[in-house]
Amino acid sequence: MSLFGKLFGGQGKGGKSPTPQEAIQRLRETEEMLAKKQEFLEKKIDHELMTAKKNGTKNKRAALQALKRKKRYEKQLDQIDGTLSTIEFQREALENANTNTEVLKNMGFASEALKAAHQHMDIDKVDDLMADITEQQEVAQEISDVISRPIGFGQEFDEFFGNSGLEVLVEVVFLCCIIYPCRDAGSQKQVKKKEEEDEDDMADLEAWAAN
Repeated sequence: MSLFGKLFGGQGKGGKSPTPQEAIQRLRETEEMLAKKQEFLEKKIDHELMTAKKNGTKNKRAALQALKRKKRYEKQLDQIDGTLSTIEFQREALENANTNTEVLKNMGFASEALKAAHQHMDIDKVDDLMADITEQQEVAQEISDVISRPIGFGQEFDEFFGNSGLEVLVEVVFLCCIIYPCRDAGSQKQVKKKEEEDEDDMADLEAWAAN
């Protein structure tokens, strides 16, 4: 068994290798334990420093002992810092590996689903369907072109009336100029008559209101 295995309890339950999740959890627990140890050593270092300052002139022996203990605690603190860096690196590597494993599992699952979906597709039928869709789109476009095409009035007029079409058109316009003014004049007379009737009604209404 490797040294790492001895430190962390060897294999998992049932003699099986630990899962990435189990290993990550143990590394996090170790990080928490070492962080608490760091806090403890930092307090001890501060205490020994105060002791050395306090006895610096009164008791040099006690001051020197305090400084030695301080250096020893600082060395332990440096070792813990290095250990934490190693554990953090290993934990991050395990987390990345675990993430990659999950990604590959999901990609494999999606690949199987895609393969199953394609099994129900006939490429020949797909080609026929796309060809039919293209044909229908072309027909729809031709219909739209015909509907939106402007009607050639002049050409149809000439075909209907023959070479004398222009003369007939002039006569029609001339008759319209004669007829429509007459209608407009009659309409103006009716409007004027209606206004006169309205004025008479208003005069009667004012006379009735004055009595």
